[in-house]
Amino acid sequence: MGFIDEIKTKAKADLKTIVLPETEDVRTYEAAEAILKEGTAKLVLIGSEEEVAKNKGNFDISGAQIVDPAKSEKTESYIAKLVELRQKKGMTEEQARELLLTNYPYYGVMMVKMGDADGMVSGACHSTADTLRPCLQILKTKPGTKLVSAFFIMVVPDCEMGENGTFVFGDCGLNQNPSPEELAAIAISSAESFKQLVGAEPRVAMLSHSSMGSAKHDDVTKVVEAVKIAKAEAPDLMLDGELQLDAAIVPSVGASKAPQSPVAGKANVLIFPDLDAGNIGYKLVQRLAKAEAYGPMTQGIAAPVNDLSRGCSAKDIEGVVAITAVQCQSK
Repeated sequence: MGFIDEIKTKAKADLKTIVLPETEDVRTYEAAEAILKEGTAKLVLIGSEEEVAKNKGNFDISGAQIVDPAKSEKTESYIAKLVELRQKKGMTEEQARELLLTNYPYYGVMMVKMGDADGMVSGACHSTADTLRPCLQILKTKPGTKLVSAFFIMVVPDCEMGENGTFVFGDCGLNQNPSPEELAAIAISSAESFKQLVGAEPRVAMLSHSSMGSAKHDDVTKVVEAVKIAKAEAPDLMLDGELQLDAAIVPSVGASKAPQSPVAGKANVLIFPDLDAGNIGYKLVQRLAKAEAYGPMTQGIAAPVNDLSRGCSAKDIEGVVAITAVQCQSK
């Protein structure tokens, strides 16, 4: 059974309610039909009955709950709560009403905040910033978490490296140039995400263009410092670095370049030194190795809300909804 099939099996065992706010996009309906047929989640679609009827085409979404912000009896309580949460930033009732009636991702996040849904998936029509802004404003960070970050689950076909071809890559979608402290936080969160979703023990490699001091540069020093901080904060975590990519995942290279490392050659969680490296890295693996790339998934938010690539397929949405549902199970 492949990774996403295992995730779907877990999702079916304890059904969660996931909001899909992008009812202007036909991919939402194609994915919704498949999700409802397979039974991996309960779904809420946000929009008026007229909008939904016009946009859904021939897809059968009869099992989904349709919520129209303009008519829902809960909208007034959402408006009041949003004003309460954002009043220090000058939010008025009129502004909150306008935001919730016209910006469906905001409404979806309020549903999660108020306990009327467990999680949300958005981003097929919205940028990462537009998807995550309401989360950071309304849900805030998870207790005990220093930083919200993003990761991809990469499933590489016919690959013995990582966890039988499955990896977590972080941060590939959110933090541009993390400090050593932020890099350490990303590593610890990514290890937790790997364990939660893949079910195996994480082996974390802090990546660099240097392996164990083979090069000297401020960029290398940042990773070295991040390793020290992460080891101090999570002493039981199997984590090491700095490591070049080949030293991290190829056993023979790891044994040659870092013979004392418990991670070298066996890493299944790869932490990139900055967003440029992470974004380029995941796209290289996706396109050249024909890997499945699920994400950018978020970690560190108080409730599961996940982003989609605007180039995503309906199949991608299905997968991210199932992953989000599993994240909700352990919230």
